[in-house]
Formats: sequence, C-alpha cells, structure tokens
Amino acid sequence: MHAADAERDFGLFQTEVNACDAAAAGHDLDETFMSSRGVSLSLRWVYVLMIQEYARHNGHADFLRERIDGATGD
Repeated sequence: MHAADAERDFGLFQTEVNACDAAAAGHDLDETFMSSRGVSLSLRWVYVLMIQEYARHNGHADFLRERIDGATGD
C-alpha cells in the first residue's frame, strides 16, 4: 500500500476521466451497448448513475467533515 499522495492520486483520477471522455466521445446519450453482464445500457444511464454515485460520496464526505469541525451547510 502506498502512502497518501494527493498529486499522484489526482493524476490517476484525471487519467481515468480522460479515458472515459475518450470512450464516450462521438456517442449519443441514447446509444446503447451491452454490459459485461449482458444487460443493455445507454450512455445516458451510465452518466446518471455516475452523478448519483458522486452525489452519494460527496454527501458522505460532507457528513464526515461536519463531524470533524462541527460546521454545517446552509
């Protein structure tokens, strides 16, 4: 296991984002493809799922931050 390295980790994240952007480029949101489990999915479904996941994890991070510093949002 590596020690925390924000710059390296953000670079890895950015590499993944770039790869995803390249894979989705030129495809319509309603275009479908087969998942590795044999389920037909649309690019729109993938984007909505990812937005939900980011929101969920950001909510978790906000909860942890509130527990640490006691500050709450508006």
